Amino acid sequence: MRDDAACSLKWHLVSRLIMLQAAILVAFMATVLAALWACGYLVHLESEDAVIAAVGRAAARDEEGRLVLRPTPELTALRGDVPGLWFVVRDRAGRSVSEGAVPSAFTHIGAALDDVSQARLGSNLGEVPRPSGRLKWISTAGAGEVQVLTGPGGAVRLGQIGWAALVIFVTVILPTLALMTAATVIATPMVVRRAFGGLDKVAAGAARIDADERGARLPLEDVPAEVITLVNAVNDALGRLDEGYERRQRFLVDAAHELRTPIAILSTRLEALPEGPERTRLLTDVARLSTLADQLLDLQRVAPHPTHFAAVDLVELGRQVAADLAPLAIAAGFDISFEAEAAPTRVRGDRLALERVLTNLVQNAIEHAGRRGMITVRVAGNGVMEVADEGTGIPEPDRARIFEPFQRLKARHRGAGLGLHLVREIVRLHRGSIDVLDGVNGGARFRITLPVNAA
Repeated sequence: MRDDAACSLKWHLVSRLIMLQAAILVAFMATVLAALWACGYLVHLESEDAVIAAVGRAAARDEEGRLVLRPTPELTALRGDVPGLWFVVRDRAGRSVSEGAVPSAFTHIGAALDDVSQARLGSNLGEVPRPSGRLKWISTAGAGEVQVLTGPGGAVRLGQIGWAALVIFVTVILPTLALMTAATVIATPMVVRRAFGGLDKVAAGAARIDADERGARLPLEDVPAEVITLVNAVNDALGRLDEGYERRQRFLVDAAHELRTPIAILSTRLEALPEGPERTRLLTDVARLSTLADQLLDLQRVAPHPTHFAAVDLVELGRQVAADLAPLAIAAGFDISFEAEAAPTRVRGDRLALERVLTNLVQNAIEHAGRRGMITVRVAGNGVMEVADEGTGIPEPDRARIFEPFQRLKARHRGAGLGLHLVREIVRLHRGSIDVLDGVNGGARFRITLPVNAA
C-alpha cells in the first residue's frame, strides 16, 4: 500500500511541476512578445523586410544610370497600406532615390554604413523612443546591388504576433520545456524518495506493534516536518490505548481477586452441608467459578518477560503433568499415557506458564472427550508437545475460533471459554505456535511448537 501511495505522490508532483513549468514558460513567452511589441521589433521582423523586398523589386535605372522606382503594383499597394512610408535606395556610387519623410537622423547615415551588409537602427528598451529603421544591402534585377534604408512598414498584424509566438515556442519554449520535463521526471522521484525515507522506519515500527506489548511508539528520526504532526498524533493515540489497556487490566485483576474471597467462603459453607447430589453439584459449580477467577488472573499475568525465562525440560514437564492429572482422568473414565521421543528436550520459557498450558489441554480433553478412550501427552525432540484424545474431535471450521475468549462450541456447556485462549496467549508469549489436528484414533490433537534451546 505504501508503494502505491508513494508512486501516486511522486507522479502527482511530477505532473503538477510540469504544468507549473509550462505555465511559467508560456508567461515568459507572452512577456517577451509584449516587450518585442513595445520596442517595435515585431513590426521590424516582417513588415520592414517586406518593404525592403518590394522596394528592391521596384528599383531600376534610367538611361543615364540613375536610380529610379518603377510603379509596380506591389509598391503602389504598399504606399496605400502603410501611412508615413519612407525609404532611401542608394548604390555604391552614392546615387540615391528616396520617398516619404526620411527622419533627419537617417538622412546621411547610409554612406557611413557602406561596409555593413545589414543593420537595425533605433532605441533601446526603456529609453526615450527614437526613430527606428532597417538598413540592408540587396541584389535587384533592375538596379543591381543597392542599399535600402526604411522605417517601420505599418502596424503589427495578428499574423505577425502568431508567427513570432510560433518561432519563440519552437526555438525556445519547446526545447526548454522538454529539458525541464526530463529533469523533473528524473529528479522528483529521487527527491521524494529521499525526503520520505524516514517513513520506511515509521512503517517498520508500525509493523512491529503488537497488541500484547505496551509502550510501542513510532520513531520520529528522519521524518519530514510535514509528517511529524501525523506521527505524533498516532503516538498520542497509542499512549491513550496503553492507558486504557492498563486500566482494563487493573480492573480485571481487582475483580478476579475480589471474586476469590466470596468463592472461597461459599465453598467452605457448601462443604459443611450434608452429603448429597445437590451438594456435589453446587461444589462443582463453585469449583468452576474458582477456575474462572484463576484463569482471569492468569490472563492478566501473561506478559512478555523473556529476560525471566529459564531452561525448561519439556519431557520432565510433560511427565509431571500427566502424573498429576492421572487420577482426575481415570476418575472421569479415561486412560492417560505419556510418550517422549527424546530426553531431555529443552526450551527457554516460564515453567509455570508452560505447565498451565499442558494442564489446561488435558483438562479440556477430560471435559470434552466423552469420558472414554485414551488421553496422550507426547513430547517430541524438536520442541513439539501434543495432547490428544479419542473423543468426537473438533470440526475444522471451528478450530480457529476456539482460541478466542469466551468461545464455546456447545452453547450449554458450563465452561467460561477462557482456558484455550489462555493456552494460546502463553504459547505466543514463548514465540511458539499451536495447531488443532485430527487425532490418530479420532478425536482432537493439540500440537504446540516452541523454539528449541538446548542451553
